[in-house]
Amino acid sequence: MLASLTPLDWKRRAIKYYPEKTAVIDGEKHFTYKEFGERTDRLAIALDEAGVQKGDHIAVMIPNTHYMLESFYGICQLGAAMVPLNYRLSAEDLEYIINHSDAKMLIVDEEFTGPIEEIREKLSLEKIIIVSVEGHETTLKGIDYEEFIMSVPEDTAPPEVEIDENQLLTLNYTSGTTSKPKGVMLTHRANYLNAANFMYHLGVDRDDVYLHTLPMFHANGWGGVWAITAAGATHVCLRKVDPPHILDLFEDKNISLLCGAPTVINMLINDPKAKETEITTQPRMATAGAPPAAALIKKAQDILGLNMIHVYGLTETSPFILYCEWKKEFDDKPADEQAVIKARQGIELAFNGETKVVHENGEEVSWDGDELGEIVTRGNVVMEGYYKDPEKTAEAIRDGWYHTGDLAVTHPDGYIEIRDRAKDLIISGGENISSTEVEGLLFKHPDVMDAAVIAIPDEKWGEIPKAVIVLYENAKTTEDDIIQFCRSNIARFKAPKIVEFVESLPKTATGKLQKFRLREEHWQGAKKVN
Repeated sequence: MLASLTPLDWKRRAIKYYPEKTAVIDGEKHFTYKEFGERTDRLAIALDEAGVQKGDHIAVMIPNTHYMLESFYGICQLGAAMVPLNYRLSAEDLEYIINHSDAKMLIVDEEFTGPIEEIREKLSLEKIIIVSVEGHETTLKGIDYEEFIMSVPEDTAPPEVEIDENQLLTLNYTSGTTSKPKGVMLTHRANYLNAANFMYHLGVDRDDVYLHTLPMFHANGWGGVWAITAAGATHVCLRKVDPPHILDLFEDKNISLLCGAPTVINMLINDPKAKETEITTQPRMATAGAPPAAALIKKAQDILGLNMIHVYGLTETSPFILYCEWKKEFDDKPADEQAVIKARQGIELAFNGETKVVHENGEEVSWDGDELGEIVTRGNVVMEGYYKDPEKTAEAIRDGWYHTGDLAVTHPDGYIEIRDRAKDLIISGGENISSTEVEGLLFKHPDVMDAAVIAIPDEKWGEIPKAVIVLYENAKTTEDDIIQFCRSNIARFKAPKIVEFVESLPKTATGKLQKFRLREEHWQGAKKVN
């Protein structure tokens, strides 16, 4: 009898073969795989007794702690789907996502209950479970997480649920380039095969110690929440990105693997402690989110001794569809040239399916490193679609191919390299920012007559949003006024960092805004790759 492909089976395997091995380290807390399994089973039983059934959706808003890991396994083993929430979002965005996702319950970290308190009366949740955090208090009413799972008698067995590999495992929301977040439906099969890619291409084995620098809410930690367990390796949790603390952890915990956006790399190499820290473990680090600059990769390898691995994907593809495979022949190239190669998005992974660069007519571009086209993909890791949004699904998946919206070239060796964005998406520190969403807010300001938001290069974040604004006559609004207005109405990371006031915006004869003309002055002499 064929068994369904589900990453949940890897927890069973890990408990079977590595019961006394350290599974999770979270500060002073250490859990073996046996203990981790018991805690996730308790969560599953408690949720079951609270009325959660197969097919239900449970939202979770927790940073990278053991509670977040437990939620992935405890919720999903019931056949329910987890909805990971970005705790950096505004109350308005969270209200939309929680209600749109049809979440039945919410598990939330006490530090991030503020936005939920604001919108509680507007949410259709049946129950809220709160993870207590020392030093934080909330007025939000809910059940304490530890009391919730410990109320389960020790001899109670978790319910046995038949899993179909094509059923929903997680519902991950991405802003993309629209003002409303879209719910990406990822199945057990897609998560399983993406995690297999993670494990194989990042070389994960039982001796690895993996540091969760990448938010687990980002496409399920890119698959790391599953792949590390699959190998019987050790998860090291990290509540927030703190460069000095991370540099200490490299040696203290013998970290051998981590993932993160180029922003995280930048933070690490520019921390004063970096030059004083000798890292003997030579960790492997996968990076994606925004195409990393070759110079950044070189600094990461020279300063910290990190072995950089460039991967590429999207939430809609679980997320991996390309990785920059390293060949022995590259070892003889100068360091600068090696870094340029590592900055390419690369080739297909073993288990994801087919990815290529095509013209508008669907024909593949020449492998000459010059002919530009769009990256498209099909196969094992592509989403089922956007939740309750067949129109957006049809726009994204055409003739069986998912269209990424990324413009790229293919080099003679088959390596794909992104050259520009087909859409005006801004990727700042690995976070997607919709320019149209920010523009829509700017138009609500009483002094703003016209506005455009573009990406400009930034040393720390890769790129940041800049607002170019035409004010009404006699308006006295300042740059700081605009920035504070935005920060008060949307997530802080989406707010423009720079504001320029102009007399008019460049437009075509038909009135279409020409954003490329606004970007030109900022990207002259710089290679715009996202």
